[in-house]
Amino acid sequence: MDVVQIAAGGFAWLGASVVVLADGRRGLALGLALLAAGFAGLALANGFVTGGVAIGIGGGVAAWQCWKSSAAMWGIMPPGSTPRLVLCIGSGLLGLWVAAAVTGGSGASLRFAVLVVVGILGARVLSSSELHVVLAGIAGLALALGVAPALDVSSGADVPAIAGGLVAAGVMALPRGGHVHSVADPGKRAS
Repeated sequence: MDVVQIAAGGFAWLGASVVVLADGRRGLALGLALLAAGFAGLALANGFVTGGVAIGIGGGVAAWQCWKSSAAMWGIMPPGSTPRLVLCIGSGLLGLWVAAAVTGGSGASLRFAVLVVVGILGARVLSSSELHVVLAGIAGLALALGVAPALDVSSGADVPAIAGGLVAAGVMALPRGGHVHSVADPGKRAS
């Protein structure tokens, strides 16, 4: 396995972990930038130049849009984020085991990155009520799903990667204020 692929897979996992562990927009931007760099590196290392550039640009635009948003703070590892840290470490170890030992063949770094990123960002999207966190998680999922077709070397992975980059950049252009779920009065019945 190539050192570049191992490093790129590690960057993708680290970026997704930062997105999971951050509540502030600068932390989310850093996570998206690392995630985009990792997936772009994996796509380029697997010979998908156009797809790698699209993932890198789309993720970079998403990170920049998150960085420049108002009320920027880092918010990495706020109080109560220990379960998220355990999720990141545990899923990283499980994904590494599945990618390297259970499945055979080349592309273990890409399998690891896609498997772990989809898992932990999916959990982050489902568990958060802050809209800017959900949008950053969706942008990361778009990048992961955009590069996933590169697992099959015979497939044309450029079109999904371009779509993933466009979705990642586009979703971060949406208004980011507010909550995903409204907090209802527990004593009030829905009618």
